[in-house]
Amino acid sequence: MNKLLAGITLLVAVIFMLMGLRWLVDPSGAAEGLGMPLLEGLARSTQIGDLASFFVGGSVMTLMGLKTKQASWFQAAALLLGLTAVFRTFTWLFHDAPFAAELIAAEVVFCTILLLAASHLTTGHKNKVLD
Repeated sequence: MNKLLAGITLLVAVIFMLMGLRWLVDPSGAAEGLGMPLLEGLARSTQIGDLASFFVGGSVMTLMGLKTKQASWFQAAALLLGLTAVFRTFTWLFHDAPFAAELIAAEVVFCTILLLAASHLTTGHKNKVLD
């Protein structure tokens, strides 16, 4: 079971890396894939820089978790995804944005995979107080 979870977690890291790299080499396609226009001027710099770093950073954190077996790497990547899902919902509730069900669902699924990885693929995950 842990090998399957490790494989799925690696797939999450690869998907994120590819998405991040796409922001660097094909930003208009990456923007379109997320349902947004490619912005102009300084906004374009922010859009590409922030989104590329989000995806590449999430990928690197996930890969570091797989390599080091430290839960905090998976938890950090899960935090990014979980907050993204929460804030998308917030924008729907308070800022007249359409409800992004498919994107939120993907973020919740990936976040869940990362939290499972944090609890099952890491060393020292037992509760020392209860041992």
